[in-house]
Amino acid sequence: MTRSLAVSWSDPLQVAQAARSLSGIDFLRGMRDGTIRPAPIQELIGMKLVEVDPGRAVWEVVPGEQHYNPIGTVHAGIAATLLDSAMACAVHSSIPLGKGYTTLEFKINLVRAVTIKSGLLRAIGKVVHGGKSTATAEGRLEDASGALYAHATTTCIILG
Repeated sequence: MTRSLAVSWSDPLQVAQAARSLSGIDFLRGMRDGTIRPAPIQELIGMKLVEVDPGRAVWEVVPGEQHYNPIGTVHAGIAATLLDSAMACAVHSSIPLGKGYTTLEFKINLVRAVTIKSGLLRAIGKVVHGGKSTATAEGRLEDASGALYAHATTTCIILG
């Protein structure tokens, strides 16, 4: 049986323009609250920013069949995308207007397979160090009961 999924999104350049016109925390709060349109990757994967505070960001997703790889589990790229987003947004939440950032590197450890039976997953990112030129963060991917599926670290460069 064939399944299908329709995905639509807004102009990503308008989202990027909003990111450059606000402080990190204000931009992310707008995204969380729906006053700023989601980025295309959010629509494609079905992930949602649900919490944001200075130095902390939480994304959620319910894994679906469309996330599966050929061996019958959710592709590791979904976990990586969620954790990269959580950690990078934790950094983004701490930068002022006029500054930007980008991920320099990240490392992920997958400790449990994700399937559609995993249910709602939360990627929780927290800043470990926020410097003038670099920031580091850590993240955890957990289910509703707190079971760990993956954990990660990142280094971001602060721009501007």
